[in-house]
Amino acid sequence: MLRLLASRCGGGGSRPVLGLRNLGRSLNHQASDAPRNQPPSSEFVARPVGVCSMMRLPVQASPEGLDAAFVGVPLDIGTSNRPGARFGPRQIRQESVMLRTVNPSTGALPFQFLTVADLGDVNVNLYNLQDSCRLIQEAYQKIVAAGCIPLTLGNGIFKGGDHTITYPILQAMAKKYGPVGLLHVDAHTDTADKALGEKIYHGTPFRRCVDEGLLDCKRVVQIGIRGSSATVDPYRYSRSQGFRVVLAEDCWMKSLVPLMGEVRQQMGGKPIYISFDIDGLDPAYAPGTGTPEIAGLTPSQNDNLQTKQLSSYHRFPSLLLSSGPV
Repeated sequence: MLRLLASRCGGGGSRPVLGLRNLGRSLNHQASDAPRNQPPSSEFVARPVGVCSMMRLPVQASPEGLDAAFVGVPLDIGTSNRPGARFGPRQIRQESVMLRTVNPSTGALPFQFLTVADLGDVNVNLYNLQDSCRLIQEAYQKIVAAGCIPLTLGNGIFKGGDHTITYPILQAMAKKYGPVGLLHVDAHTDTADKALGEKIYHGTPFRRCVDEGLLDCKRVVQIGIRGSSATVDPYRYSRSQGFRVVLAEDCWMKSLVPLMGEVRQQMGGKPIYISFDIDGLDPAYAPGTGTPEIAGLTPSQNDNLQTKQLSSYHRFPSLLLSSGPV
C-alpha cells in the first residue's frame, strides 16, 4: 500500500495520531461532519449478523467518494508450493468481525476521519496468470484514479492471493505516482528471474518491477528474509539494485523499533507501497502460509512494524499474502 498518510487523523492526547495524505485529492472528509461508514459494534449487532464484508463495512461497486477501500484478490495460481490463498480474502473477511474501530496502543481512530468500504474481489482468471495480472492492473488503476487507497486482502494483511499480485498492483500504482518505495516483509526476496521457463510467478514480482522501473530502488527495504537457497549469495540481486535486505537472523530476540526508525528516515516523505507476506512470520504463528520457513518474525515484532513504522503512514494493514484459510 502506498505511504500516503499523515499524522493528522487520530485520537486525542499526546499519542501518535494516524491518517492519510497526498491522495491526489484532499481529504475533504476531515473538515466535514458528514457521517462516515462505521463497522457495527458487537454491543449492538451480533457478530454473525450481516453481510460478510471486511469488518462488516458497506460493500460498494465503485471507489468514488472513498478515502480507502478493502479489495480482495483471490489468486493462487502463481504459487510454487501449497495453494489456498484464493480462499484468503473470504476467510479474512469472516474473521474480521473481531476487529474493532479503535487502536488503544496508538490512539488511532481511522473511521472518524476516513471513509472506507469493501469493494469486493477482483474477478481474476484462475486459468490464466497473465490475464489475471491484466485484470488486477486494470481494477487497481480505476481505484487509484478515484483517489482511493486500496487495502489489499490476500496473501498477507488483508485480502489477496499469492505474491504474484503485487506486480500488477505496482504497475497500477506507478502509472499515477511514478516509481515508489517498498517496505517488504517476507521470508523470501521474490526477485528470481524465472522458474519452469516462466517469468511471472510468485517468486519474481519485484524482479519484474525493477525491470519496468516501478520501484525507487534506494527506498526498498526487505525484512525477515531467510531460508535455504540454491546459491551461496541469494541476496546478491536485491543488494545490487540498492535494496536494503534485513535477514530474519538479524531480528531474532530484538525489538524492531530502532530498525523502523531507520526505515522511516530512508523512506522520507515520498510514496511507498507496503507488502506483508504472511510467511514473514514464523510458521508457528501462521501455519497456513504456502511456503513456510522456520525461524521467522514473531507477532510482537510484527506489531513493532505496524505501530512504530506504519504509524507515520496509516494504521490499516497493507497487502497480506500467501495465507490460506487454516
